[in-house]
Amino acid sequence: PASKAYPTYRCPMRLLSSLIAVASISLIGIAMPVQAQDLEPRRWSQLPTGVNFFGAGIGYSEGDISLDPVLQIEDASVELSTIGISYVRSFGLFGRAARFDVSVPYGDGSWNGLLEGEPANVERQGLMDPRFRLSVLLYGAPALSAREFAESPRSNTVIGMGLSIKAPLGEYFDNKLINLGQNRWIIRPELGITHTRGRWTYELTGSIFFFTDNDSFYQGTTLENDPLFALQGHVIYEFRPGLWASLSTAYGDGAEPTISGVPKDAATENWLGALSIGIPISRRQGIKLSYVRSRSQVPTGADMDTIALGYQTMFQ
Repeated sequence: PASKAYPTYRCPMRLLSSLIAVASISLIGIAMPVQAQDLEPRRWSQLPTGVNFFGAGIGYSEGDISLDPVLQIEDASVELSTIGISYVRSFGLFGRAARFDVSVPYGDGSWNGLLEGEPANVERQGLMDPRFRLSVLLYGAPALSAREFAESPRSNTVIGMGLSIKAPLGEYFDNKLINLGQNRWIIRPELGITHTRGRWTYELTGSIFFFTDNDSFYQGTTLENDPLFALQGHVIYEFRPGLWASLSTAYGDGAEPTISGVPKDAATENWLGALSIGIPISRRQGIKLSYVRSRSQVPTGADMDTIALGYQTMFQ
């Protein structure tokens, strides 16, 4: 019980509900497998050391997909339902606040369209690529125990860096064009800054996605992609401890594909927007509801709408 864990200082609803809110992992990335980007507010929020979070979530995405005309697929659309679990562990690293995140998604999707002028349908169900992330706050957030965290003032400005990795463990068929897994590693260094003034927090994160080659792409070919450059920003308002809302936007450009040495001139360019709400339901539990809208800025790509609901609980 919380009262036994912190018997000598004040650590009631204010601290614990705030921890639930700042540690909530976005499941939007789980619910959006058709693109590498995500929108995740509060990824740079400070946590006390030695705290664990377990989360579960569901998501639903639907939208239209425009593919290279050479594939002879027209009027393509997708409906995808996802569930996922997540885990966070906070700790100190060289005297700075750090955290390790892992999320594992499972998807059930249906793709429809015209293949060479004839109606076609593809369904996939299985594990998607899991994500691992390590982050450390370089400025404004020293490593603090739960007692120190409750009693110390927060810095208005925090700077952090992180590294996310998606592992090629999802379901993949080398004779299929549409898969839940990508059969390659995605490595993503990140740099972010947050600034808080009163109830308002402003957050900016820059990322670069590096893709390893998929040597077992469709029909025995090899898929390569140039890096994808992405920038996302969030404006967050805290109504009371643990209850907050975020308005977000993101832009990504790059990932020019090459198939078996032939450039395809089909780079990714996406604008994303999102609204997220975090709600505490107890001192150790909270939920998060998000809506994401993604629109491609080039002829090929996906126009997607996603809703996601996540639940998280804290333990030590």
